[in-house]
Amino acid sequence: MTDALPETMQAIVITEPGGPEVLQLMEQPVPRPKGNEVLIRISAAGVNRPEVLQRKGLYPPPPGASDLPGLECAGEVAAVGPEVVHWKPGDPVCALLTGGGYAQYAIADAGSCLPVPDTLSVEETAALPETVFTVWANVFDDAALRPGETLLVHGGTSGIGVTAIGLAKAFGASVLVTCGTEEKCAAAKNIGADAAFLYEEDRWEDEVAQHGGADVVLDMAGGDFVQRNLACLNFGGRHVSIAMLRGADAKINIFTIMRNRLRLTGSTMKSRPFPEKARLAADIRRHVWPKLESGDFRPVIDKVFPLAEAADAHRRMESGGHVGKIVLKAP
Repeated sequence: MTDALPETMQAIVITEPGGPEVLQLMEQPVPRPKGNEVLIRISAAGVNRPEVLQRKGLYPPPPGASDLPGLECAGEVAAVGPEVVHWKPGDPVCALLTGGGYAQYAIADAGSCLPVPDTLSVEETAALPETVFTVWANVFDDAALRPGETLLVHGGTSGIGVTAIGLAKAFGASVLVTCGTEEKCAAAKNIGADAAFLYEEDRWEDEVAQHGGADVVLDMAGGDFVQRNLACLNFGGRHVSIAMLRGADAKINIFTIMRNRLRLTGSTMKSRPFPEKARLAADIRRHVWPKLESGDFRPVIDKVFPLAEAADAHRRMESGGHVGKIVLKAP
């Protein structure tokens, strides 16, 4: 049922590739759901690094996706497509999106939606999907982090970093992180990291070795960090790449991989097919949502901006000063 929907909405448009100033609040048509799609009336949306890349013209949306930025949101179902079975208008939901979250309404695949936990605010819930899907898919589903093992995360106070810390600790693993400043190292340890090292100054691979090595590395750095990551992985360790902030090219010692039976993998989230995201959503609902309800895991919010101030939210992210997730509040 879509008859009661407004024709237009407020949304943040990327007017041209460039700096934060190209994010402009404009009127846009309200999309209508088709097939297995859900239309969400958005209350809040998370801000993520891929959206910064999209704004710069470096990370286009997949074919058929909204060209508006925004990969996650929370709100309530406004309308559903004819093939949707498990959601109905009025249901509180959060969702992983292929785009469109910087708006008052957005389309999500029904399989990428999850219920809003009773224990969280809408802003906290909006901060969950992109990082939780990413961490669960890479650290737990792919790299199979187990209780008692050690996870190494670069960028420990980023949105991905704080989520990785929280989830790994909730499932009984130890967490080592690298950060850019002493203040961020302290913040990471306050969030739950067992140890934190300065990635520009410390020989962090030696520090990791002194802490017993790592069993899984969640790497957002790439470049010269990859060989250093491999050097501190334990026998049978798993290295997962999800970004390349230090460059896409890496020189590695293949014998290190052979000798220690290491496994290297990596992925992106936005371009994964919807059935795979639905499988991940079901696993997350089964395993992660109880941790939210018990309080063993909670999202970490850095700052909430009004939707109209999306440019300032991007400036905050690019300044590197944030600890945790940045969120936009829809009008």
